[in-house]
Order: sequence, then structure tokens, then C-alpha cells
Amino acid sequence: MSVSDTTTAMIEHYAAYSGLVFDLDGTLIDTMPSHYSAWQAALQPHGLEFPEERFYALGGVHAAAIIRLLAEEQGKSVDAVALAAEKEARFVAGITKIEPIKPILKIAERYQGEIPMAIATGSPLWLANTMLQSLGVLDWFQAIVGAESVAHPKPAPDCFLRAAELIGVAPESCHAFEDAEL
Repeated sequence: MSVSDTTTAMIEHYAAYSGLVFDLDGTLIDTMPSHYSAWQAALQPHGLEFPEERFYALGGVHAAAIIRLLAEEQGKSVDAVALAAEKEARFVAGITKIEPIKPILKIAERYQGEIPMAIATGSPLWLANTMLQSLGVLDWFQAIVGAESVAHPKPAPDCFLRAAELIGVAPESCHAFEDAEL
């Protein structure tokens, strides 16, 4: 069996599901290097340290929650909401540099219009829409659930459960694509 045949067989495997739910950052789109750079630029003036391994461990957690956690741990006092907005603004300024994660994008491309698909992200809804639009794939997804769309954002499963609900598919009949441990 050739590599192409193996890849096709792997992609066809997802036809067994009634719905597909994708995380965005680090799963569908390789935004993590750009996010980390934005984090460093936003946090350093406030004396907050955010090691790269910790950044990856907290993948999918809402920015303000991360800032509150870091500030508490490091004994700093900051406006978490304002600092999260600054971090996101720095990220958006470099949004043209983001790239899709091609194997996952191929799966979404293959099933667009055939199987209901949604995005479940720890990013704010406006940012998720901006990233998907920048890649020209926004209309592939029937629902987008951002961090503010649920009472308990990631790492809680609420985003994925709400996404399944919005596309009308029972969660156990969906396949979730995620890069972080939840």
C-alpha cells in the first residue's frame, strides 16, 4: 500500500462518524508559534514569565484564565482581561503568518458539506472567525463555539459538547480533533 493510499484510507475512516468537531489553535491551524510570540510580548512588560512548556500544557485555556493563574503564582497584580485583549491584539497583528495543519485541514476539506462539522476552541469567537476567514474555510463549519460561548471553557468539555449540540449530533457520534490533553 502506498503512502497516498494509506493517507486516503485514514481520511476515509472519519466517514463512520455523524459529526466532526475540531479544535482550532494547534489542531486545525498552526497558530501556536504566533500565539507564544504574542504571549511573550504582552507578558514581559508586566514581569510575568510563561515558559514555553507551560504554554503548551495550557493549550486551549482562555487567555484571561491563564493570566490570572500566572499572576497569582508569581505574586503579580494585573488586569487579566485587558492583558488578554493586548495579547490577542498582538496575535491578530501577525495573523497573516498562520498556516493550516495540512493533514487535519485535508480531513475537514474532504467532509465539508457531507458531515456536519464544528469548531470548539478556547479562543474568543471573534478571533476564531477571523482565523478561519483568513484561511478561506469559515463556511466549511456549521457551528463555531468560542471560549465565551459556554459557562465552563476548556479544559472542560463544554465547548465540544455545545458544538455537537449545535450541529445536531450526539457527542458520542462525533469525532473530536484536539491537540491538548483535556
